[in-house]
Amino acid sequence: MDNGRVILKSGLVVRGGVSAVADVVVRGSKIECVAENVEVGADDMVIDCSGKVVMSGLVDLHVHLREPGFSAKETVASGTAAAAHGGFSTVCSMPNLNPAPDTVEHLQQQLDIIERDAVVKVLPYATITRERYGRELVDFAALKHMVAGFSDDGSGVQSDDVMREAMREAVKNDAIIAAHCEVNDLLKGGYIHDGEYAAQHGHKGICSESEWGQIKRDIELAAEIGCRYHVCHISTKESVALIREAKKQGVKITCETGPHYLTMCDMDLQEEGRFKMNPPIRSAEDRDALIEGLKDGTIDVVATDHAPHTAEEKSRGLAGSAMGVVGLETSFAVIYTKLVREGVISLEQAVEVMSEAPRKIFNLGGGLSEGEAADIAVFDLNVEYDVNPDEFLSKGRSTPFEGWHLWGECSLTMVDGQIVWKK
Repeated sequence: MDNGRVILKSGLVVRGGVSAVADVVVRGSKIECVAENVEVGADDMVIDCSGKVVMSGLVDLHVHLREPGFSAKETVASGTAAAAHGGFSTVCSMPNLNPAPDTVEHLQQQLDIIERDAVVKVLPYATITRERYGRELVDFAALKHMVAGFSDDGSGVQSDDVMREAMREAVKNDAIIAAHCEVNDLLKGGYIHDGEYAAQHGHKGICSESEWGQIKRDIELAAEIGCRYHVCHISTKESVALIREAKKQGVKITCETGPHYLTMCDMDLQEEGRFKMNPPIRSAEDRDALIEGLKDGTIDVVATDHAPHTAEEKSRGLAGSAMGVVGLETSFAVIYTKLVREGVISLEQAVEVMSEAPRKIFNLGGGLSEGEAADIAVFDLNVEYDVNPDEFLSKGRSTPFEGWHLWGECSLTMVDGQIVWKK
């Protein structure tokens, strides 16, 4: 195969908002061409993609791989295997680790594991502040060439002054701040949405302002400073409205939401840890506002916030379980089944928010074009199945989508021309 090519033959190629049947030709690690009726040579490997969809590999901007420090929950090996299974060729790993990636030395520990064990591309985030404590800034200049961006994910930066200085450093170093927005003083011990389900079942609620209040502050700072600012996992209607208006005003702001926020509301909750994550699943009104934000381009990206925990940590019900659910292996199928098949968004829009937009925002390169890295996903949209967490490659099994009937299965994932998952 050294002299041959891999030809993904006769698939429905989705790129740049357009779909057409074509062949994708891969030579070595690169895409040689995308064309119709490519002639097959004697040394070529042909993979029949007729009846399937071919797209640039999915990109997840928000994944917890848990190494170093928490390998009982997930490892780089298991997490990236799950990513490949789900059609992802690139993931950005969050900094909730031990040690936190707040210095070159600490970050290198993570990079060494990635180099050794990852089967897809992994771009880590560095923290914004030392140990994610929200006080002392990290050395942006030293870390910027090694990371996707800077995030204290899991913790909102509480100090206005610290966030202002972080944004100034981000501008100086042409870096992105990816913010987990949460006002600690407004949490009041809550652990699900402060809505109808919490009231009916006696649970402590998390108010929506705990999220949108900090987004509002950060938008004002980003407008003042000119920072590239990305908001993680938005869940409230107020967040959508604030970001929509900020974009109209020219603020350099992008944002993501997750499949569970787009397809569920708090009245879908059950008394199980697999429904507990931060931010929480909110009201039907919030869900509908998120869908409108996705449709009108306010929301740029769908990311999973894949956050695995041990079975024991997720076995203590809504009140006692750790926050976080897995999502890499169900993400595309949930979006395809619940939004594309039901006519809410098009297939081309789904590919945009799950592959093309994250590449553009974070300057990741790739895409189905001549000369680009051969990072490719192939999906069979005619396959239907019920979600069974026992079939996941992730060590995490806790998903609110357990038992859902979905359409769309990843047939093949390719990274730099190498097949890393094949059904």
